[in-house]
Amino acid sequence: MKLSAITLLGVTTVLLITTVCSATVGLPYAWVFFLCCLGQILLVYTVYRVLRDGYKTDKTFDDFYEDRPDLGRN
Repeated sequence: MKLSAITLLGVTTVLLITTVCSATVGLPYAWVFFLCCLGQILLVYTVYRVLRDGYKTDKTFDDFYEDRPDLGRN
């Protein structure tokens, strides 16, 4: 199963938040250290996947803000 870049970003975020919560509630140091290292490796991989993602768009900076037409160029 191949995860999309945004799904991988969500998994990484949940893992790192879990690491913080685990350290707060007093989980043994070895587990927190393992989760922290795993989270950092996953974060680097996630950044790589996001940058290498094959997302294509036909939008340019001339399109400006499509959700706020009042901010358009004069």
